[in-house]
Amino acid sequence: MTDHQIWGPVDLDVGESRWGPIEEQMGEALAEDPTDISGVVTTLLRVQRALDNLPPLYHDNPVADFNALYTTITAKILAEHRTGGFADPAFLTMLDVEFGRRYFDALRAWGAGRPDTPETWVVLFSHSQETGLRSLPCAVAGVNAHINYDLPFALLATWRHLGRSVSNSPQHADYLRINNVFREAIPGLRRGYLQRWQLYIDRLNGTFDDWYQNTLVELTRNMAWDHAQAMWQWYEDAVRLEHERQELDRRAALIGRALLSPFCSLLQ
Repeated sequence: MTDHQIWGPVDLDVGESRWGPIEEQMGEALAEDPTDISGVVTTLLRVQRALDNLPPLYHDNPVADFNALYTTITAKILAEHRTGGFADPAFLTMLDVEFGRRYFDALRAWGAGRPDTPETWVVLFSHSQETGLRSLPCAVAGVNAHINYDLPFALLATWRHLGRSVSNSPQHADYLRINNVFREAIPGLRRGYLQRWQLYIDRLNGTFDDWYQNTLVELTRNMAWDHAQAMWQWYEDAVRLEHERQELDRRAALIGRALLSPFCSLLQ
């Protein structure tokens, strides 16, 4: 079992393609795993081009909404990485690659109709051709799956390769620095998902929506770090690790379903 393998107790029809008309293009986009941050951005761009061809919504489909946000954030991380903005570039590179691989593995698993697709990703992917969802909650549902479920295991895999990073270390400081990338990018990204009437309300709210969404990102990323630190104590205990994986998947899936519910979609 590889470090970035995905599991998940999801009842799918094995062998049934879920990407339909973009199956071949998606397969080409995911043909190789990236080995650096630039490769992660390149793969995300290829995935975006495939998703932009998925009917009936094309570039406005729920998975494309998240993928576009993820691409923007990762491109900003790459720019900061190239300018020497991180204390331990090797750590940041490994973490970004391991993080991206989990999303790419989930896309592959769903596309192949495999039963090991994580439940939290199935929540989003299963809505990929629905027309009644708003873009913002779809993007947030993807962020939920990627941070609350994928990120702790990306950290574990990174530490397994490079050695464990403790809190208040240079690696932890780099990890927290990513929060600044989100903080700078979220206002523009969020407003890009809003309709005209929502933009009017957004102006009335001032900076409150930006503040609470940035705070939410920081809290969830802190929780992911804490989860990974706790799991590191028994990382070699496969049974316990699998139990924790299922619990994280279940909780993230519940949050994803709430985010994509009609009531929650109307609020965003």
